[in-house]
Amino acid sequence: MDRMKQMDDQKAAQTDALGTEPVGRLMLRLAAPSIAAQVINLLYNMVDRIYIGHIEGIGQMALTGVGVCLPLIMLISAFAALAGMGSAPRASIFLGKGEKEKAEQTLGNAVSLLFLIAVTLTVLFLVFAKDLLLMFGASENTIPYAVQYMRIYSCGTLFVQFTLGLNVFISAQGFAKTSMLTVMIGAICNIILDPILIFGLHMGVAGAALATIISQCISMIWILRFLTGPKTVIRIRKRNLKLSSEIILPSVALGLSPFIMQSTESLLSICFNSSLLKYGGDVAVGTMTIASSIMQFAMLPLQGLTQGSQPIISYNFGAHNMDRVKKGFQILLVSCVTFSMTLWALVMIAPQAFIRLFNDSQELLEFGAPCIRIYMAMVGIFGIQIACQQTFIALGNAKNSLFLALLRKIILLIPLIYIMPAIFTQNQTRAVFMAEPVADFLAVTTTAFLFARYFKKIMGGHLEKDVAGA
Repeated sequence: MDRMKQMDDQKAAQTDALGTEPVGRLMLRLAAPSIAAQVINLLYNMVDRIYIGHIEGIGQMALTGVGVCLPLIMLISAFAALAGMGSAPRASIFLGKGEKEKAEQTLGNAVSLLFLIAVTLTVLFLVFAKDLLLMFGASENTIPYAVQYMRIYSCGTLFVQFTLGLNVFISAQGFAKTSMLTVMIGAICNIILDPILIFGLHMGVAGAALATIISQCISMIWILRFLTGPKTVIRIRKRNLKLSSEIILPSVALGLSPFIMQSTESLLSICFNSSLLKYGGDVAVGTMTIASSIMQFAMLPLQGLTQGSQPIISYNFGAHNMDRVKKGFQILLVSCVTFSMTLWALVMIAPQAFIRLFNDSQELLEFGAPCIRIYMAMVGIFGIQIACQQTFIALGNAKNSLFLALLRKIILLIPLIYIMPAIFTQNQTRAVFMAEPVADFLAVTTTAFLFARYFKKIMGGHLEKDVAGA
């Protein structure tokens, strides 16, 4: 009994620290493992492409083929965000209010939703993989590699859904180091398995896909053991698996913003790849594969920062401690902008170094360097967009977060992909890449304006409606 009481006290202290520990120190403690986890996750996603790009004889075509798979992989991740990133902030807000049972109901409903999504996506991608990949920009040269990779990856959709969708519930309770270990375990397994399966067993692209799903399965097992074990504050319980509209619908509404942010990457890839294939051929699509990988490098550590701040902002918002909410956002904003400006400087100075990570083709180096500089021209201010948009989610504000997600990609970027080459006809390939910084500038400006108005209302106590209960 004494041991059980001690464990309960430790778990309570872990969660209570969200409302008592100095914000700067707490955010550092939570964000550092989250950033590390996102960087590791980046390696997880990039290591396949790095190995594939160096397969003798077929590296460049195989890399482009796997790059065409990215929209479908992003779509799988987006559905995990719909369930997980929509539910986890609400669970944190409920914990801040002292409503542990509702927090556990939110977790249980998320598990069921993730399972249903995984089954549906697995069937869809196994049946229609080739048709979808051709639509996403695969050519006759790259489609064999794309189909081979995607059909194997699709078989692990359940592992991916549970790993990405449930890991956020671990960090949402303040267990950032445990959340980091989830990603680290999978990444290490993937890094070990990739060369063995790709080169050692001569499986090529198929080996890369198999290494990824095995690694994701191991991560999933780790997460399920934790969320059903004695150390977690909120636990997966059988009674909470039955879907409840009262619980799941507000979670899905809040999850629409991260879902759109990620799922529209698939639509963007269709637009980018089809336009680039038209104006620049396979080398232009290959450049976009590398450019999107660098953008992932920009996004994932930023997401690590927001994951570190989300439990603090959500918990204290639920507890009506607005001074800590304000302090949490201020530290998040400065951190995000510092990182994004650093990455911008590195890309502007040495884009070739990033390209060489994937392939050292002279054609790709000469063609890709100026295009990547154009594509990443506004990434320096993108930290403002991420900090504001993710804080909307942490505060449970589904309406504004959804609008901002739609604004940058659907309202601005997709039309610009077709408008820019129609205006700049002398170099239409580079004009396609130019659509990204133009959209980024307009989106960041709008986001900063909306967030300043909304945050002022929160600090002034004018938002009386309880967002978490909406």
